[in-house]
Amino acid sequence: MKIQKSEMPEISLKYSTNGTVKTKIKNAMEAHSLFLSLFDPDTLEYKEMAIVLFLNRANHVLGWMKLSEGGTSSTVIDSKIIFATALKCNASAIILSHNHPSGTIEPSNQDIVVTESITKFGNLIDIKLLDHVIITKTSFYSFADNGRI
Repeated sequence: MKIQKSEMPEISLKYSTNGTVKTKIKNAMEAHSLFLSLFDPDTLEYKEMAIVLFLNRANHVLGWMKLSEGGTSSTVIDSKIIFATALKCNASAIILSHNHPSGTIEPSNQDIVVTESITKFGNLIDIKLLDHVIITKTSFYSFADNGRI
């Protein structure tokens, strides 16, 4: 049985910055500020959302992606989607963020488990999780600043 090229799905990888200026992230405060501009301010206190920044080796932002949007108390953080995207744009690092509509910045047990899982997987493929930032309208929690990454 001979398979024709036209009978198989083609997989292609394409990424272009289109010459845009890249923002450099130096610390959690800068990441928090950038994330606040990406989250919808009208739903920040209403439903959880997760956003990922993809960075190069110099910590310049290659791009961002809205990973998920959930309900009032949770959202899905899918490692496969994060790392498939990171590989596609040739990212060397990522910064993950999600909001807590409740206004509390303390990470939940699930937040801790997800952060550890993403860190471990990223280490296997040389894509470092630089931080996981939990944001509220008035404050933020940085896993990196608190020694949890």
